[in-house]
Amino acid sequence: MPRPLRIASVNVNGVRAAYRNGMGGWLDGRGVDILCLQEVRAETEHLTELLGPEWNVLHDAATAKGRAGVAIASRRRAEIHRVEFGAVDFDSAGRWLEADYDVDGTIVTVVSVYVHSGEDGTPKQVEKYTFLDAMVARLPELAAHNPLAVIMGDLNVGHRTLDIKNWKGNVKRAGFLPAERAYFDRILGAEGDPKYNAGAGLGWVDLGRKFAGEVPGPYTWWSSRGQAFDTDTGWRIDYQLATPELAARASSYTVDRAASYSERWSDHAPVVVDYDI
Repeated sequence: MPRPLRIASVNVNGVRAAYRNGMGGWLDGRGVDILCLQEVRAETEHLTELLGPEWNVLHDAATAKGRAGVAIASRRRAEIHRVEFGAVDFDSAGRWLEADYDVDGTIVTVVSVYVHSGEDGTPKQVEKYTFLDAMVARLPELAAHNPLAVIMGDLNVGHRTLDIKNWKGNVKRAGFLPAERAYFDRILGAEGDPKYNAGAGLGWVDLGRKFAGEVPGPYTWWSSRGQAFDTDTGWRIDYQLATPELAARASSYTVDRAASYSERWSDHAPVVVDYDI
């Protein structure tokens, strides 16, 4: 039986710093076939040097150097890749990268996404909503393009109360605002909807919630302040959202949380999913 296709996603918080702190060791031992990165904050040549010649790298850098940046690295070449996103006057550079991969004769579409962090009541939040509007509009187009599609990355929104340890203290904070969470209601269905994550909304499937069930977390980001990591006071803001057809082929889901604070190489943990293609 063929080995599953392993796809991982992680906000590296600067890929050069991540490699200095141990990312290479994680990647070498993880058996990843396709790797989606967010907040790369580097040039393409830095990525290719760090990852090595066995990886084919697609990279969309942000307009401003040292900011954002998304990439997809694979052990196979992409059939096609796209970075155009949203209205022509909207700068989405470094935040949305699509690629199609031929996996033993089956095309799988993979998107690496880095949604704005936002700040309520500021232009940053307006940009975030503009991006989320474009993302929701693109999802049906993606599903029509290929029924085996997955978008993944740091989406910077905790959808449900299960997704943030201290949700009551964050209902007025960017990342858990009701208006932000409503976008995920449109994609996956609302909390309490009997068809949530099973056909509601646009019908996409949150694989983290599918595999974890109705439990807190598993969290993927922890503030560097205080003891957030040690007490697991985290946020689940990193996702793999799949079309129903691809979600049905997902066989495992893991958050690679570091064993200790000192062993972290990013403030986010990788999200790793195996797909039987």
